[in-house]
Amino acid sequence: MKVLVLNSGSSSIKFQLIRMEDESLLAKGIVEKIGSSDAIITYQPEAKNKIREIREVKNHEVAIEIVLSLLLHPQHGVIRDKGEIDGIGHRVVHGGEDFSDSVLITETVKATIRKCIQFAPLHNPHNLKGIEACEALLPGVRQIGVFDTAFHQTIPPKAFIYGLPYILYKKLRIRRYGFHGTSHNYVAHRAADFLKRPQKDLKIITCHLGNGASITAVDGGRSIDTTMGFTPLEGLVMGTRCGSIDPALVPYIMDREKLGTKEIDSIMNKNSGMLGLTETSNDMREIEQEAARGSERHRLAIEIYCYHVRKYIGAYMAALGRVDAIVFTGGIGENSRLVRRLVTEGMTDLGIVLDPAKNERNERDISSGPIKILVIPTNEELAIARDTRRILEATPACEPKPAVEAPAKRSEAFRPEETARLVLLWAQNPKADAAGLAAKFGADIGRTVTAEAVRKELERLSLTGTAAAAKTTKTK
Repeated sequence: MKVLVLNSGSSSIKFQLIRMEDESLLAKGIVEKIGSSDAIITYQPEAKNKIREIREVKNHEVAIEIVLSLLLHPQHGVIRDKGEIDGIGHRVVHGGEDFSDSVLITETVKATIRKCIQFAPLHNPHNLKGIEACEALLPGVRQIGVFDTAFHQTIPPKAFIYGLPYILYKKLRIRRYGFHGTSHNYVAHRAADFLKRPQKDLKIITCHLGNGASITAVDGGRSIDTTMGFTPLEGLVMGTRCGSIDPALVPYIMDREKLGTKEIDSIMNKNSGMLGLTETSNDMREIEQEAARGSERHRLAIEIYCYHVRKYIGAYMAALGRVDAIVFTGGIGENSRLVRRLVTEGMTDLGIVLDPAKNERNERDISSGPIKILVIPTNEELAIARDTRRILEATPACEPKPAVEAPAKRSEAFRPEETARLVLLWAQNPKADAAGLAAKFGADIGRTVTAEAVRKELERLSLTGTAAAAKTTKTK
């Protein structure tokens, strides 16, 4: 079995083709700057030279066409026919409360992913573009959605509900969702394999430390709490994200600096964290080098970063009651000896003891105390491929149908980004009538939109519990 793994972003697609019998990587690459005339295509086939070229790539469908042409190339390809691709695994950022596991993609699943655009407007629309492009280019090949949020659906209400009016959870589904779930799940299983103990008997704290960073408490293979929240902004100090701050700072800064919502969002997501603290870089390698040269600002930034990681580890030790292992993964967790040392300093009385020599050698087990400290490289692409294989093998392929069910037509040919905007407008006031939504939506996208078109689009997305639908029914 061969599985194509796709991670479709706003302007890029990362891909890997994996042979599942031995889980070997046949090829990998990335298409960057999609939508431009100078897109960058990087392709690395197994045991062959890397290829890099610059060319026009108009959209995601063209990008995936290029990926397939590379995989099928007479000299550089690794397959002879599209039919060798048995399944496609897609990373999907947000599945809301609807998905607690990976799923076979159907029209119903796609409609739910669209509904979740309100929670991830920067990611889900582009994940959908990848899915729809594959439907067009690889008809009949089954696709699997693997959700970043799914692993955290086992978090109990006491940990996922915020101290806000409960009606906001009921109405808007405001809660902790968590992210990096595929990575946390993967390394927790790898830790159990390394320790040669059943997953159900283990209590593990997994630390995914990269440009984005989060920590998860894993009890018996189930996530019971995680640092990221409604969005990936909450929790640890990260490369460019501020992490958890006093919420009252947001209106205060907006008022004092005369900022709008987009500007404050940009500050917190793109200009804070290690970049904001150092004012030079969000790359931990560069920050460590500057600190070693004597920069107090860079040294302080590292201390702040490590303090927050250590604080959450302590909190999750309390939540779990007992800890068998702490796992470091992600670009920083796997490679920064300094960060691992600073994070674990002063925790000897808690059973967390780092072995300096093992840490410097970057060994798998770097501990010398009762709680294991493990360095386990993450592999989200392999995790997606494994889930794809599991679901494909558990779901027999359908017999050829006389006619394939056609996807529901988009009202007035709304583009994915327009649909995303409509969902956001609906989420702001789910009881708004269709005419009001149509007026606001039309003003946003710069053309006239009818109330009937809005009503049909909301119905297509299964957002039918609106006053818009009810009002239309009454007037018939």
